[in-house]
Amino acid sequence: MIQDYRYIVIEGNIGAGKTSLATMIANRFNARVLLERFADNPFLPKFYEDPSRYSFPLELSFLADRYMQMKEELGSLEIFAPFTVADYYFNKSLVFASATLGEEEYKLYRQLFHIILNSLPRPDLYVYLNADTDRLMKNIKARGRDYESGITPEYLNGIQTAYFNYFRQNPGYRYLIISLGETDFVNSEDDFQKIVDEIFDKERKTGINRIFLD
Repeated sequence: MIQDYRYIVIEGNIGAGKTSLATMIANRFNARVLLERFADNPFLPKFYEDPSRYSFPLELSFLADRYMQMKEELGSLEIFAPFTVADYYFNKSLVFASATLGEEEYKLYRQLFHIILNSLPRPDLYVYLNADTDRLMKNIKARGRDYESGITPEYLNGIQTAYFNYFRQNPGYRYLIISLGETDFVNSEDDFQKIVDEIFDKERKTGINRIFLD
């Protein structure tokens, strides 16, 4: 099935392991990898300190940066790579905005989002790593980013709800939701292979496809 995918997205909540998995897949198959440039966003630390004040400029800056990165890096095919794998998709902007912005700000943001979305390529497969909140909090703490120290379980639950709402409201994509359970694909080659098999060796229909790993 690898030859059927030219563009794969690995998504998930904060701390789900999407960057790790995208990088590992790219290394396994000599694919091109596209990683989000979130660490350069000057509004991110300010947002975690004062969400109500900085949520709108944060989401606008992410919208602009994600658009520019995707246009730059997905504008032409990499002829020497079998496919491209990314650790985010542009609709992440709308998902997070729906969880952080007020009603009027979100309406304006949504208008801008849809104008831009139509100019970007659609992924052939959208993989969502679903992990429970305790695991997410543990992973966030382990990577030790100071600006993430204020993230709460309630915030993570809100983000997950926003993702699932988006999936249901936008059924035209091919989604593969992988509920990780105790799977540790970073440290276990067997667990990583399980995920690789689910992504590449099984055909998925348009809409939501969900699997549960042990």
